[in-house]
Amino acid sequence: MPIALVLSAGGMFAAWEIGVWKILRERFTPDLIVGTSAGAWNGWAIAGGATPEELTRDWLDPATAHLMQPGLHSAGFLRPDALHSKARDLFAHYQPRVPFGLTVVEVPRFRARLVRDSQITWRHLAATCSIPLAFPPVSVDGKRFVDGGLMGALPLWAAAEMGATRAIALNCLTTPPFRWLHRSLRWSQPRTTLETIRIEPSIPLGSIRDTFRWSEVNIRRWIALGEQDGKRALASITM
Repeated sequence: MPIALVLSAGGMFAAWEIGVWKILRERFTPDLIVGTSAGAWNGWAIAGGATPEELTRDWLDPATAHLMQPGLHSAGFLRPDALHSKARDLFAHYQPRVPFGLTVVEVPRFRARLVRDSQITWRHLAATCSIPLAFPPVSVDGKRFVDGGLMGALPLWAAAEMGATRAIALNCLTTPPFRWLHRSLRWSQPRTTLETIRIEPSIPLGSIRDTFRWSEVNIRRWIALGEQDGKRALASITM
């Protein structure tokens, strides 16, 4: 029974996923990995063999603060330069060793799309994190794509489409505004009956503003909390 690791969107909150993964990897080897937005970046690196130490070092790099640089343009208020540069670096440094998929949203149709394995380019890595009305859409083969989290922050449907029958899903978007958005968009998400163990933060990670703002103190706190939550979840995970 193929089991997937599914990583949610979350902006800076996605640092919490690294703490959880640090614990889970001791007992769990996924058959495939799926992510969206910041979770897709985490998943791409994990699928490519990145260690928890490398992932932590990457999140603590002050350069991460520059991914969301203000700058007005016709499609929003955040400059895409640093985001695209980071997507290129990730693509160059890691190549998946297990089946990997990420989700994006095609605009203006607002349709969720799964992109997987050799189909993925650095542009898809950039697109999956291109928050609508903040970053401009990313063009790939004549189509335009934005953040995969827009139409589903936890892409369980994509894991099922890739053949998973079970999933361990890390969901860091649990505060009331994000739960409301999830409920309002539920009608647009493909349905799945995937057997799922969800792991979520045991305490709120912060405000919506914190998802956009890099802070070393927050990153360290979220990773440490992820480790605690991962340890609590181990009892419910049976292979």
